[in-house]
Amino acid sequence: CRQPPLASAACAAGNKAMAANTTGMLENTAALAKLAALYPAPQPDAKTFARKEGKRTTAGGGAQIGTSRLGSEFALAQDPKWLGERLAILEAIQARNASALAALPKPSISVTLPDGKAISGTAWVTSPLQIAAGISKNLANATCVASVRYSKRLAGPGPAVVNADALEEDAADTGGGGEWEAWDVSRPLEGDCELKLHKWDEPAGKEVFWHSSAHIMGEALESLYSAQLTHGPALDTGFFYDSFLGKNTFKPDMTAELEKKVTKICNEKQPFERVVITKSDAEALFAHNPFKLAIIRSKLPDDAATTVYRCGPFVDLCRGPHLPDTGRIKAFAVTKTSAALWLGKQGNDELQRVYGVTFPDKKEFTEWQHFQAEAAKRDHRAIGIKQELFFFDELSPGSCFFLPHGGRLYSKLVEVIKEQYWLRGYEEVVTPNMYNIALWHTSGHAAKYKDNMFLLDIEGQEFGLKPMNCPGHCIMFKHRKRSYRELPLRLADFGVLHRNEISGALTGLTRVRRFQQDDAHIFCTPGQIQSEVMSVLDMIATVYGWLGMDFALKLSTRPESALGDPEVWEVAEGYMAAALDQFKEKTGKPWSLNPGDGAFYGPKIDVQVFDALRRPHQCATVQLDFVQPERFDLSYAKGGEAGEGGDTSATERPVMIHRAVLGSVERMIAILTEHFAGKWPFFLSPRQCLVVPVNPACSEYAVEVKRRVASAGFYCDADLSGRTLNKMVREAQLAQYNFILVVGNEERESDSVNVRTRDNEVHGLKTIDALIDEFGQLKRDKK
Repeated sequence: CRQPPLASAACAAGNKAMAANTTGMLENTAALAKLAALYPAPQPDAKTFARKEGKRTTAGGGAQIGTSRLGSEFALAQDPKWLGERLAILEAIQARNASALAALPKPSISVTLPDGKAISGTAWVTSPLQIAAGISKNLANATCVASVRYSKRLAGPGPAVVNADALEEDAADTGGGGEWEAWDVSRPLEGDCELKLHKWDEPAGKEVFWHSSAHIMGEALESLYSAQLTHGPALDTGFFYDSFLGKNTFKPDMTAELEKKVTKICNEKQPFERVVITKSDAEALFAHNPFKLAIIRSKLPDDAATTVYRCGPFVDLCRGPHLPDTGRIKAFAVTKTSAALWLGKQGNDELQRVYGVTFPDKKEFTEWQHFQAEAAKRDHRAIGIKQELFFFDELSPGSCFFLPHGGRLYSKLVEVIKEQYWLRGYEEVVTPNMYNIALWHTSGHAAKYKDNMFLLDIEGQEFGLKPMNCPGHCIMFKHRKRSYRELPLRLADFGVLHRNEISGALTGLTRVRRFQQDDAHIFCTPGQIQSEVMSVLDMIATVYGWLGMDFALKLSTRPESALGDPEVWEVAEGYMAAALDQFKEKTGKPWSLNPGDGAFYGPKIDVQVFDALRRPHQCATVQLDFVQPERFDLSYAKGGEAGEGGDTSATERPVMIHRAVLGSVERMIAILTEHFAGKWPFFLSPRQCLVVPVNPACSEYAVEVKRRVASAGFYCDADLSGRTLNKMVREAQLAQYNFILVVGNEERESDSVNVRTRDNEVHGLKTIDALIDEFGQLKRDKK
């Protein structure tokens, strides 16, 4: 883990510097120009917005490249003619490149391994795979990708390579800065270097394995359906590829055909080949694909070179790296399908997204299948229906109907957070659901999220349902003058949010259009950042401890697109790192650094939560924000001399901390349903106890027990169906009531109940008062 960039003494000095600099951090010309570029002035009739620089083109984000609809007439067909035409063009390019490479001198090079051993090789000939094979055959077979750091890199033929599938301004693949870069194991080395080899069980190996798998699936989609491919990245748990199939959808009966084709491609052991091409080459290669052409023409300068990768007849724009060949993949499965939009924007072409997963051996695939079977048993959608918690209706897609027992669960989860708010000094507020679009232009969200908002025309003015709470909280802070004495000001809001997700992306409670968050924003001085972040981390640990969920912490630091003074960023990162170190000292929880992945408006702590199946979920977050206070011109009266009879007009800009513990309450209910497999702990349970009379004559006492337990604040139901005792008890256990309270004549006379659990543990006779005390302890202990 990284130590904070400022030691405690330096933090004290940094605090003063940050207080001086924060107000003016965006008042320099360069920063404001960058801000203006990120948030261009709105055009009244504009349907789309210019895409922000510095981000990879993805189907789930970014703005427009080319026109909104690029797809043309389309018919599903196997092995389209353009596959052969494209391959012929590529082979001519490969022959040209081979001639240029043959003309290069091939001097000796030195390759240093992690253990310090130096191996001699030949530039433009020796590859990492050859070096691995020289060590052992097993190592060569297990290696997925290499990392290379050059100390002396030789010049190659042609111009520097630009990554056409990336949007970074500095996308040239120079590799000359002494930095580690990912490298194909079959690609010849280009100079003296250090070398690392990565296997499947390392994150770098897994990413390349699944990225190569996406290419293989892309090859199958093109061959089987003439698919026009757009974007196919690796994910944490597999990969996907988006493609345009015209008005056709990817149907379930296509899955077996696709899996069979992918298996055939893998068995052919097609080599992955990296090919450097010009812009005119790229336009010729992808003349059949308007989506690739849009990327090429938008992102590739006329005199630049880029790379494609080939396996078999398949060719795709890609920076790489990739596996040596398709034979490394021994098992494949389609995991799910969904709809997507080109560049994630409403009004663009609808795409078909196919998700997949692959493995290097069939044993791991079998283990994964067992895991999936267990996950299917825990599917929140099935449990939600079975336990009568919630459902969806086509009359309101993406908006959940919570039934009475689901409403109980929802309320309990919110109650847990509100208890923490009370203890930690948060003020709960209520803000409007709908705002004039001018608010979102002020905040900058209109330029980034307008297409994902629900918009309304009201008396000739444009309004939108809020997709987030932060701008409303900025208005609340600004509505009167603020003093340093009020800080930190912690505003919490469970307001209803709406986001216009496309219908094909809606998935149970994990992807909805209407939801609530345990959203809060802390307005504080720079010197309060560390203590406030520490408090949020402590709240996260407390809540997830109750839920029985582990989590990992990453500090994401200043990205290239960051706004503001780098020195202020460094100080802010120092406070975040110091809070993480303080938290580690208190809890033993380590943290890691995620360089360059912070938000443009400030550093953030990403919290990855793991459920009972060790699946990761991104729920909680802590983010510093220097930009919103600037955009809303927020300020507070300074303390010290200025605030104590001095210059009362002296003000400072507050820092804003975005934080959430659960994130979306709906999504957290989905995660917890699967985490607990529907067996809710008592403190959250919507079915805490059920009273079961042994016969109808005891029904009146059963109702009385229910009333007393419910009056004490617990969810208590009574089964008055008159069925047999065994049947009622068994159904209560299947319904996951934590406790079943059996009552008969003996219990009535002793003002008691006979207690057993859903796991059929018999606790025996307890008075009602004793039972209520026991329930109270379980609630307090969050058991």
